[in-house]
Order: sequence, then structure tokens, then C-alpha cells
Amino acid sequence: MIRFLLSERLAERSFKLGRRLEWREVSEATGIHRTTLSRMVNTRGYNASAHNLDSLCRYFDCELGSLAVYVPDDQVEIH
Repeated sequence: MIRFLLSERLAERSFKLGRRLEWREVSEATGIHRTTLSRMVNTRGYNASAHNLDSLCRYFDCELGSLAVYVPDDQVEIH
């Protein structure tokens, strides 16, 4: 499963800016709807488009590997 690290990137950018950054700002800057960002953060196995990943890499000024990590299925707790 792919786990997106968007909350971590948001926290890092907020720290660097010295202020609270909101998903609304990310949405406006990237053109990605807030609902899509929320699904990426909260939905296991969300299938993000390459376009959205590209926009987020550009916004957070990071490599793709900083936006997501692979978690083997046997390490994922099922609720």
C-alpha cells in the first residue's frame, strides 16, 4: 500500500514559514480540490494521479519519495 505523507509535508512547510498553513492554501496553489487532498491523506490505497503528484512536488519543492512511502500489506492494521 502507498501511504501519502502530505500532513508531514504541510507541517514542515508551516514550520519553515513560521505560521499555520491550511489545506485551502495548498488547494489554491496547486489547483487540487481540498476533497482530493483530504482523500489522499485519509483514504487507504487512494489512487492519486501523476498530475496531482507533480503539482504537490512542485508546491512542496520535494521529490516524489518525500510525498509517499510504500508500506507492505502485512504491516497495515485493518480496522
